[in-house]
Amino acid sequence: MLYYLAVGLYLLVCLLLLLVVLMQQGKGGDMASAFGGGGSSQTAFGARAGATVLTRATTILGALFMLGAIILGVFGQRGPGSLLSGVKSAAPVQPAPAPAPAPAQTPK
Repeated sequence: MLYYLAVGLYLLVCLLLLLVVLMQQGKGGDMASAFGGGGSSQTAFGARAGATVLTRATTILGALFMLGAIILGVFGQRGPGSLLSGVKSAAPVQPAPAPAPAPAQTPK
């Protein structure tokens, strides 16, 4: 039950993060004009604006997105061991063959 509640909250955070990112103003035009010359007084990636409501919401929702992914990864783990703890190898490991004896030298 707790797992499904966490998945539902995670989906809500994902959708809100998607909406907040899409509502933000793009910076592509500022960067293009800076590289194209034209005496622009802006920096290469646009002027630094103060943190708006959308940028703060993006930061908070991004942190919740990462935290939710980690939590769901821990909740989704089945059993206490690692993924490969119960896997047997397909072919048994064979010991290396002994080197062949050197041929006997005959005197001439």
